[in-house]
Amino acid sequence: MAQATAEKTTGSINTPPKTESDFNRSGIAGVSKGLMAVLDRVRKVARSDSSVLITGESGTGKELIARAIHKNSARKDSPMVVINCGAIPSELLESELFGHEKGAFTGAHRARTGRFEIADKGTIFLDEIGDMSPDLQVKLLRALQERRFERVGGSQTIAVDIRVISATNKNLTAAIEDNKFREDLYYRLNVIPINILPLRERPEDIIPLVDHFQSGFAQRNSEYTPKAFPDSVKQVLETYDWPGNIRELENLVERLSVLVEEETVSITDLPSCMSGAGTDVTPVCVAGVFQNNIGFNEAVESYQRSLITYALNKTGWVKAKAAEMLKMNRTTLIEKIKKMDIEPEDEMPVF
Repeated sequence: MAQATAEKTTGSINTPPKTESDFNRSGIAGVSKGLMAVLDRVRKVARSDSSVLITGESGTGKELIARAIHKNSARKDSPMVVINCGAIPSELLESELFGHEKGAFTGAHRARTGRFEIADKGTIFLDEIGDMSPDLQVKLLRALQERRFERVGGSQTIAVDIRVISATNKNLTAAIEDNKFREDLYYRLNVIPINILPLRERPEDIIPLVDHFQSGFAQRNSEYTPKAFPDSVKQVLETYDWPGNIRELENLVERLSVLVEEETVSITDLPSCMSGAGTDVTPVCVAGVFQNNIGFNEAVESYQRSLITYALNKTGWVKAKAAEMLKMNRTTLIEKIKKMDIEPEDEMPVF
């Protein structure tokens, strides 16, 4: 399947990092307090085989965090296998995960090794785990509990030694309440939680990311050199809503690198949806929502979350004052905070 990939990493010592100088950021750029906290958590997690659940909106860098955990672990010389559970039809996902025997179903002309077997001694990253069907969740839970499974159509039990990292952009707590996600599987996956902040809530990371993406693009394309971003342009970027998060920023940097012929980027070079981003009211780029394949409900929920988080942080997490600022009932605000799993930044390290 095109959505599943395996990566071999290299390293001279098969031990996790103990100091900052040994730590592999795995392409992660930024300076925010949340990023520093989560990288410290990654460093600690890398020493163990504990399961990790990474949550956050689409495009926030969940796979980068997963790769950082793997590359700083004792498993770094073994494969990291990535599989997008939301991109593969549910009837094929079981075979993709566990493999199948010849003749197990129509079209199974030969036996196939599953991703769990490929990841033996390494790490398996289950992206978009919230999209997995309830029936397959049961089989996944058993495989995670026992580290044993059978191929589709087979009877031989296969044992594996793997580290499991999963990620989702969905609210799994709400999914559990709606009987769409198993509570026992959630607790099996969510041993170490890492929540990734959307880019609009950590503007101090935007310019370091711009520099990072420019440098990477210039290295891949020698005919292009990094552009200068004046303060006026930086202000627009730092106050824009970024519905597509880091992925949208990376695409913008590449677009500017190719299309801007001058050495300095100007505001007129930016997309029209950013033209009002330097004002007191930050516009939501409707085009960006569709360009980044974000659905209506997800876009609305993410914007609500940003408004609530901003008001809470602005009022020192005094809910009555935040509700007044948002012009909503205090009990309604508390319900939304609970439903969206919004927590103070110092209680839950975020990226």
